[in-house]
Amino acid sequence: MSAEQGRGALFPLLLVNFIGTLGFTIVLPFLVALVTRLGGNALVYGMMGATYSLFQLVGAPILGRWSDVYGRRKILLLSQLGTLGSWFVFLAALYIPVVTIAEVDSRLFGTFVVSAPLVVLFMARALDGLTGGNISVANAYLADITSEEQRKQNFGKMAVAANFGFIVGPTLGGLLGSTSYLEVPPVLAAIAISATASLVIWWYLPESRHPCALATNPEQTNVRKVFGHEQVDCVRPEQPAGSSWRQILSLPCIAYLLGLNFVIFLAFNFFYTSFPIHALQGLEWSVRDIGIFFSYIGFSMAVVQGPLLTRLSRRMSDAALVIAGSLVLMVGFVFYSRGGAPWIYAGGTLFALGNGLMWPSFLALLSKQAGDRYQGTVQGFSGSVGSLASIIGLLVGGILYGIVGGQVFLISAALIFVVAVMALRFVGRDDAPAAAVAPAQG
Repeated sequence: MSAEQGRGALFPLLLVNFIGTLGFTIVLPFLVALVTRLGGNALVYGMMGATYSLFQLVGAPILGRWSDVYGRRKILLLSQLGTLGSWFVFLAALYIPVVTIAEVDSRLFGTFVVSAPLVVLFMARALDGLTGGNISVANAYLADITSEEQRKQNFGKMAVAANFGFIVGPTLGGLLGSTSYLEVPPVLAAIAISATASLVIWWYLPESRHPCALATNPEQTNVRKVFGHEQVDCVRPEQPAGSSWRQILSLPCIAYLLGLNFVIFLAFNFFYTSFPIHALQGLEWSVRDIGIFFSYIGFSMAVVQGPLLTRLSRRMSDAALVIAGSLVLMVGFVFYSRGGAPWIYAGGTLFALGNGLMWPSFLALLSKQAGDRYQGTVQGFSGSVGSLASIIGLLVGGILYGIVGGQVFLISAALIFVVAVMALRFVGRDDAPAAAVAPAQG
């Protein structure tokens, strides 16, 4: 893909990222209330979040590997259509009678009812998770069309687009969900948003092209094409169609970076699970107070990942930005543990600054080490590692908060400090895409 085509593909890619985040966050204001009304409790709500991550753990590496073989655009469209289908299943759950399937009364798990619409909601989250490799594929697409010099800036733009979706989504969901129709208008809006994203991919996003060993496709039209088994247009004898965990982990630095990714996601999910409970119980905030705070964080990260990251990326390496951002983020988590609105907002400011510098730089570092050949596969496996950490964080974070209260944020701070220490390994060597030249394994 030429530089001009790459720039042309960037805007629809950013739009898809914004729309995808908007479609997800639009249901956040009422999802807990919906789960409770259908018979669930806080544990069921956490399990619903873990269901998405569990199925993404399975689907993300498959979609990433397919994107290396069949093309990013096709798999990105498949993933988006899966999300669209999941919203239709979600909508169906709103019209199913609340019929009790089972009742649970346990000291460990609490009291809740397994109802028919609740089961359908779990099915919707599972379908969305199974086809939820769109972020990994979009990251691989971005790496395809971006030069080494612009990689950090463009990953920062992707994060800005997602943050704007995070700001607009909950506000729009709260407004639509306050009508007499309750959850139906926000879900219909999510369907419309997902359909729009699918159309943007179909009409405006060109297929990315990887470096090819052969410039032409040796297989002409035949019966294989009729049944959909044609060769991919970009033919490479060494195409990593059968890349496995063992093969990917044998690539230089990739296993180390995937471990780093796990620690990052674990720290963040401890925070995201514990903070709403801490805000409601420990700080006695209202839902409106929590919404304002998260909007503040989202807006602040959009500012950081836009102009600030662009300027700093010209002067600092990816590894240096990961280290600096992690240390700032660590202090932010410590502030969260102090309590009181001034400390919380100071922590939120440092959270936005640290995460805004660290996360896009880590993605850029990972994409460089993956190289062209394994880009989609590595990004898919990275998504699975993140999903595994999310499952653990969602299920364990709430338990830890019940034991140590707000001190759980110190655990997140310690984990982020580990990230800073681990990133020291790449200082002075993060410009070399080691995996790009690695020999095929197996």
